[in-house]
Amino acid sequence: MQKTISKGEVLAIFLCTLVAVVLIPCLNAFLPESSAFHISNFSINLWGRYFCYAVLAISVDLLWGYTGLLSLGQCLYFALGGYMMGMYLMRMIGSLGQYHMPIPDFLVFLGWTRLPVFWKPFSSFPFAMMMVVLLPGALAFVFGFLAFRSRIRGVYFSILTQALTYAACLLFFRNNILMGGNNGFTDFKFMLGYDTRLPSTQRALYIASAVFLLIVYLGCKWLTATKLGKVERAIRDSENRVLFSGYAAANFKLFIFVLAGVIAGLAGALYVPQVGIINPGEMATQNSLEAIVWVAVGGRGTLVGPIVGAIFVNAFKSWATEAYPDYWPIFLGGMFLLVVLFLPDGLVGLARHCVNLFKGFGGKPDPAAEANAEAAAEPAAPAAAAATATGAHLPVE
Repeated sequence: MQKTISKGEVLAIFLCTLVAVVLIPCLNAFLPESSAFHISNFSINLWGRYFCYAVLAISVDLLWGYTGLLSLGQCLYFALGGYMMGMYLMRMIGSLGQYHMPIPDFLVFLGWTRLPVFWKPFSSFPFAMMMVVLLPGALAFVFGFLAFRSRIRGVYFSILTQALTYAACLLFFRNNILMGGNNGFTDFKFMLGYDTRLPSTQRALYIASAVFLLIVYLGCKWLTATKLGKVERAIRDSENRVLFSGYAAANFKLFIFVLAGVIAGLAGALYVPQVGIINPGEMATQNSLEAIVWVAVGGRGTLVGPIVGAIFVNAFKSWATEAYPDYWPIFLGGMFLLVVLFLPDGLVGLARHCVNLFKGFGGKPDPAAEANAEAAAEPAAPAAAAATATGAHLPVE
């Protein structure tokens, strides 16, 4: 197997991790606010959310960029993970709510005097984290099993994922399911005994988000370099040829679909204590469409592209919604059209082309770098075609 990560990429990852995990928190914690190098608490909180969005974008890229599954409902799993963490955070409020009752305020408002049975286990953080993984994973498994067994693909699969997300969003708006209704969960106070409103706690959550993003990136980088990753790319390029070669494509797609749902759920669990609220709006269909734009802008099928796209688009959104709030949908649509028409490989692809152009003008190109780039960009469809023509299995070693 070829090396998963090059030396240059290792150095870049190390430097980015050093800046994100060590330098920025230190500038926030130890420098006075009057210093020009001080990082504000607001910026720490904002970048923590950006990192959660980047993890969500990677989950989208695993489906769309590597397997060819355009899911328009990935934010459903993101929100479900957030809701499971939100239930734990609501239990940690105790009697400190507006009604000074040992149950969440919205339950008191609805006339409840006792905690519903399914809420009781969420006083345990390990149980809440288990549900963060199990609920999105179970839903993704059931939906994916039914969809892939029926060989639903293409635009029909995308429409079904969007319909599932819309149905779940409408369900969570109802008060009778006892999940907060339209307002959702908010007014969090404690997490693992620490006050979530303190800058030190938000700084710890920021570091946890950055570390989790690194773990997800490295894990997906390894996964896409294995035989499984090669089969997934072959499915993306020509699923019929994969089937003719003897592979159970539905099983591979189901595994990636469940894995992407779990990753999105964990990202949502980290997102909620930083933003301080979770409601059905987080699983709205337009949010999943925005996640698609993040991946397209950054460059799908690259892993680093979704990170760049999520951070770039959301940073631009933070500025645009403040400077020109009425025009943000136009900016977002225009950005997507620009990428589709002129930058099909996204920002990462543009950077790669610029580097190759610079090497072409600067002198003799590096043969090793060119070979690595060609190997990374080579689609799996020709391999599948050769396997079909010879009657052999796909060469996935």
